[in-house]
Amino acid sequence: MDVRVSDILVMKKQHPCGGNRFLVLRSGMDFKIRCLGCGHEVMVARSKCEKNIKSIIRAPHPDAAKEEPVL
Repeated sequence: MDVRVSDILVMKKQHPCGGNRFLVLRSGMDFKIRCLGCGHEVMVARSKCEKNIKSIIRAPHPDAAKEEPVL
């Protein structure tokens, strides 16, 4: 699964605060994610996290804003 830093993960299960969206702060063998509901940060093993992902909301590509319009 291709998960990148600054993607938003929509999880199958809710965080205790009631939110189910998490911002990816770090990816590798494990993920560091931040709950967008309460701001709590947690490290989760990649295998456990990937199993619980419902969908991924991609962050806009950084070069997309720099592209000049075609005239």
